[in-house]
Amino acid sequence: MKRRDSATNSRPEQSPQEQDELWNQPLAGQLKTDRSELQHVFQHASDVVFREFVIHDKGDKKDCLLIFIDGLVETDALREHALTPLLKPDPTGEDRPELEAISISQLSRAKTYGDVIEAVLAGSAALLSDGARDAIILNVRGGMRRAVEEPHTEAAIRGPREGFTENLRTNTALIRFRVKSHHLKMEPFIIGRYTRTNVVLAYIEGVVDPAVLEEVRRRLRSIKIDGVLESGYIEEMIEDETSSPFPQLQYTERPDTVASQLLEGRFAILVDGTPFVITGPITFWQMLQASEDYYERFIIGNLIRWLRFQFLLIALYTPALYIAITTYHHEMLPTTLMLSIATARESIPFPAVIEAMLMEISFEALREAGIRLPRTIGQAVSILGALVIGQAAVEAGIVSAPMVIIVALTGIASFTIPRFNFAISFRMLRFPMMILAGVFGLFGIVFGTVLLVLHLCHLRSFGVPYLSGVAPMKKREQKDIFIRVPWWRMVTRPSTYAKSNLRRMEKGMEPKPPQEGGS
Repeated sequence: MKRRDSATNSRPEQSPQEQDELWNQPLAGQLKTDRSELQHVFQHASDVVFREFVIHDKGDKKDCLLIFIDGLVETDALREHALTPLLKPDPTGEDRPELEAISISQLSRAKTYGDVIEAVLAGSAALLSDGARDAIILNVRGGMRRAVEEPHTEAAIRGPREGFTENLRTNTALIRFRVKSHHLKMEPFIIGRYTRTNVVLAYIEGVVDPAVLEEVRRRLRSIKIDGVLESGYIEEMIEDETSSPFPQLQYTERPDTVASQLLEGRFAILVDGTPFVITGPITFWQMLQASEDYYERFIIGNLIRWLRFQFLLIALYTPALYIAITTYHHEMLPTTLMLSIATARESIPFPAVIEAMLMEISFEALREAGIRLPRTIGQAVSILGALVIGQAAVEAGIVSAPMVIIVALTGIASFTIPRFNFAISFRMLRFPMMILAGVFGLFGIVFGTVLLVLHLCHLRSFGVPYLSGVAPMKKREQKDIFIRVPWWRMVTRPSTYAKSNLRRMEKGMEPKPPQEGGS
């Protein structure tokens, strides 16, 4: 493509082929030409600032151009550490090269138009000067960003209060703050034809499985999409089984959770613009573990973990069992209890399965409304729905009081599952389980359970079996599935993720009181 020397906004639109040619073309070294090309690329972009100024160079004046996007850069840092020193004459009276005048810590050079455009779009500022065939890239990324706050979706009684933000560099720093090792690697990727989103693959070299790592790289490089606005885009593009209701990657807002998973040999993917970091590979049992399990005493942590397992079963099976027993298997209930339920359902015009469906759908609607509405209104809607509508529905004879108790118990049980995407999978699976119970009774529940177990056995997360530790059985992994042993007993890492370098700590770390007469 031939260079055009005039800067006009009346140029015809560039074809994609012309844009690709310009992207790889070196800078002209003539400020007028470079400004023309870049202004044409950024035409109709009112937030892109072209700041022209003149500096003194060896007794002559040299034209310079500063390009940045308003709102993406720290304007105070740009003014104080770059623009002002360049415009201010050196007190010694001698001319200085631009690099010596600029006091910004991170500088690099760009030699092509594509490098300049990409740096500006990423939030840096580009400094071009007449006669120079490369541009100075000033890392002054910043702008309006949310400060580090407590994570909203993973609150914990004990543990760090820091949560990820939308700023990628803040998030990588939060991880680096906890893992101060040169083995912690962070590989950059740029994904999205238009969004050019910065994505970072984090792992600990020597701990992560090299085969899994190479597979992650391959899947990330294979993503060809217009844009990535949230880590959910990446998650759906790289998971093993897209048609499964179960998540095969975990997302978290907590840097300590990511750090602990990196130390176990897993990888993390950070996406610029979102506070949710995805990690993998994962297993079924990991989704029932909370960070507090490892911060509280192991006995307390185990009790809470066991309660969580029980609530998982309650969340999945309680409505289906109620439907099956009250419809087909009355003999399984004590006579007194059966008579009470029959009396309560005497005026209900619907069969139990329809009644359960009405209540469960209403509950999910209230939950969804509570999330979407503003916080104050959402709380009011939840109270109104739970108390007023529930009580009114019972008095009107639309649903029975036992069904309200069943649905309320199920809803509370589902909220005890620490991972939202995992909990919602079980909430959705309740509905086919209720239909099977309404049609086939307990045989339907057994049939649904067999299908569910077969599906879970078939599922993989980057090649790791979803039920790993139990199916296939791994004796070494049992120390952190159903029972979390004390930290001084977890000498090795899970072999499910780390294939080598399994030793996590030295043996004999069990604390012991000093012996009598000893020092």
